Amino acid sequence: MGVPVRRTAQPSAPLGGGGCLFAAAAALLTPALLLMWADGNGVGALFLLLLLAGAGIALGKRRARQAAELRHIRMLQSTEVARYHAMSPRDFEHAIAFLCERDGCLDVRVAGGAGDLGADVLATAVDGRRIVIQCKRYGPTTKVGSPDLQRFGGTCYSVHGAHVAVVVTTSVFTKPAAQYAVTNNIRLVDAAALAAWATHTGPAPWMM
Repeated sequence: MGVPVRRTAQPSAPLGGGGCLFAAAAALLTPALLLMWADGNGVGALFLLLLLAGAGIALGKRRARQAAELRHIRMLQSTEVARYHAMSPRDFEHAIAFLCERDGCLDVRVAGGAGDLGADVLATAVDGRRIVIQCKRYGPTTKVGSPDLQRFGGTCYSVHGAHVAVVVTTSVFTKPAAQYAVTNNIRLVDAAALAAWATHTGPAPWMM
């Protein structure tokens, strides 16, 4: 089955296992702390309080570190998107070919041009699969529509012998285009997924 538009995750620094463990520990230790304090065991209560405080500080530092890493990833990805938008369509095809070579593909070549029949980049994955990629360097307000996908779908398998058919864009895909891709086993890489691929924060299309 084809893969619809691949998007990078947009996490919001979830509580995670460490946060859940801290919350559970706090829930269990707070009654004990109160009992110790009521029984006059101030030393024990202070020890538990310091233990909880230390765990809370450690968790806070971890969450801050995760948030900083997420901001760094998003900055890298937005820089990649801007760089691709500044390219000519031909340069964009060569940039995609470079990513294929970088990630281990063999026999990579740019075939885009008059008479290419929808194949802009051809490559062979390390497992022998033939990869056929069409590149759409569109502006952020121009979406890749179903007609674009239909033209590519008519040649990627029957003419080019693709095992993996991919459309990569610097924009986004319309809903009908995404539906067509699922039906016809075409993998879609939008601007966000492209930036993730380029920055090693997301998978290559043939690994989706």
